[in-house]
Amino acid sequence: MFIYHRTVRFQDTDGAGVVYFANGLAIAHEAYEASLQAAGIDLKAFFRGVPAAVPVIHASIDFLRPITVGDRLEIHLTPHQIRPSEFEIHYQIYLEPVPDKPAIEALTRHVCIDAQTRTRQELPALLITWLDRWAALGDAVLAD
Repeated sequence: MFIYHRTVRFQDTDGAGVVYFANGLAIAHEAYEASLQAAGIDLKAFFRGVPAAVPVIHASIDFLRPITVGDRLEIHLTPHQIRPSEFEIHYQIYLEPVPDKPAIEALTRHVCIDAQTRTRQELPALLITWLDRWAALGDAVLAD
């Protein structure tokens, strides 16, 4: 599991003062980017999508309690390979100090495709290393 810390900003909230649903997914994706970088992946090269791209093909998010401006979050990210060309990431987002239950649970599913032909291809070695890293090394913690 990868752990990422973040503070909720005003821009993350909606008119009711709670984290807007799309921004909940953006916060999860921010933790994904941090986990890639912590595994030694060059983000500029990775998100350029050459020769492979890894788009999100499914996303879901459940808000279990309100999150507001100034709240400190601890995001637990756990990736799993589900096919040779696909992986998913489970996110549990907790309010700090971490209670027994998460405030948000989210999931993103990604598929690896050839950037030119747009056909599926197996995950590249760097993503396999990233997937294996968190299972092999235990927790890593980063903060904004």
